[in-house]
Amino acid sequence: MVDTRYTKLAKLLVEYSTGIQEGDHTMIDLADVPDDFAVELIRAVRAAGGIPLVEIRHSRVSRELLKDTDQEHARLVRDIEMHRVKKAQAFIAVRGSYNASETSDVPSDRLALFSKTLRPVQNHRVNKTRWVVLRWPTPSMAQAAGMSTEAFEDFYFSVTTMNYRKMAKAMEPLVTRMQEADRVDIKSPGTELSFSINGIPAVACQGTRNIPDGEVFSCPTKSSVNGTIQYNTPTIYSGTRFEDVRLEFKNGKIVDASSNNTKRLNEILDTDSGARYVGEFALGFNPYIEQPMCDTLFDEKIAGSLHFTPGQAYEQADNGNRSAVHWDMVLIQRPEWGGGEVWFDGELIRKDGLFMPKDLKPLNPTNLKK
Repeated sequence: MVDTRYTKLAKLLVEYSTGIQEGDHTMIDLADVPDDFAVELIRAVRAAGGIPLVEIRHSRVSRELLKDTDQEHARLVRDIEMHRVKKAQAFIAVRGSYNASETSDVPSDRLALFSKTLRPVQNHRVNKTRWVVLRWPTPSMAQAAGMSTEAFEDFYFSVTTMNYRKMAKAMEPLVTRMQEADRVDIKSPGTELSFSINGIPAVACQGTRNIPDGEVFSCPTKSSVNGTIQYNTPTIYSGTRFEDVRLEFKNGKIVDASSNNTKRLNEILDTDSGARYVGEFALGFNPYIEQPMCDTLFDEKIAGSLHFTPGQAYEQADNGNRSAVHWDMVLIQRPEWGGGEVWFDGELIRKDGLFMPKDLKPLNPTNLKK
């Protein structure tokens, strides 16, 4: 019997997130995802008039390819992947992971080489196709969230199929405010940070690029960031878990970085010159996501959170920074996480995770859940 939740999610991804139309070549890229969901995606694409193309990946196999990759191999993969993505008008990627630390023993230099070489493929996908990316619920994710597998699956499908149209409307005033703002100040325990977003667009993330969704992002002007940020959630990058990440900035550049694994942290930040500059600033507000689970696509949307991202900037909100790295590190500012404030041009925008101005209050959790 088909799980009706699979059918509902597949329809959301095809009809709302990517808006598949007659004749659209649609790449379906799946890693550690059940065949039953692949079937539902294929059916949904065809029902919308699209032409499905499917790629199946497995994390253990991917790890083996990465362990001993070299320039020749990475370039060959890049050329093949680029040929494929250029044939598509839409891209749906679903990422499962039976073991979130599967690539933790892949050497840093191999990961950096592969990431840098494959970056043009990701850039084309992000900028030239209608795309959406989401995780698939696995026992590994449930464990990271401190939940049973069944409870986590119920949570996952409630989050991924929420009323994104309502959220999209509530975001509009925040987009306007971010586009008109110059100076941003962030204050939290261990955090005193200031920067400018003057002239950088603001982008609403409303379920048309990531699922789950719920953020508005912009980007600091490249050399404007000064101060210190102390992140209070764990983060996984290339299979390695980091906690207590602290970054110190001077004129936009990370001049000091520490964590529970300071050596590996700095190896990643030394991937290229752009990795020590910031490529994104965003406020997260998905009302159903409250706790971190070491999964970026969920954690960056946590209610009352922000993320401040070393590495590559998106072309939609571009400060010119280029890097193979794009690392969304998350700071939660709700009271139980220490609280905090976000200010735009001297006006208090959010305090202890709740939006303060009247026009932004529809984004607070109690209103979004109504």
